[in-house]
Amino acid sequence: MEVILKQDVLNLGYTNEKVSVKPGYARNFLIPQGLAILATEANKKILAETLKQKAHKEAKIKGASEDVANSLQGLTVKIGAKAAESGKIFGSVNAIQISQALKDQFNIEIDRKKIHVDHEHVKELGTYKAKIHLHKEVQVEITFEVFAE
Repeated sequence: MEVILKQDVLNLGYTNEKVSVKPGYARNFLIPQGLAILATEANKKILAETLKQKAHKEAKIKGASEDVANSLQGLTVKIGAKAAESGKIFGSVNAIQISQALKDQFNIEIDRKKIHVDHEHVKELGTYKAKIHLHKEVQVEITFEVFAE
């Protein structure tokens, strides 16, 4: 019996996937639990339209992410920090400060959760790299420079 999954089911399949299962498993578990629907012609057409719309939205989001990645390519972000004469920073530079510096210097808003600093704790003056994950397929690496204020 073919069913269309409405949710991810462990060891069976993912959302909006058409799978073949035994009739008893479908009638007694998947359908009553709301995990699947029968793969009738009407439901197959609805699934095709849903997947088409999802692909269109995904392409639009990916395109926007690529545009932001192109604008970030080759940028050097300057971050000021209070530092001792030895070059050690009081505190550390993190994704929040990088996000704020991008907004202030280049008027580009990036969520702090999408920024991953190569070195876990930046505690000295110098130049470092950070990766920005804009989309599951789009990543860009930026350079940031920490200088003494």
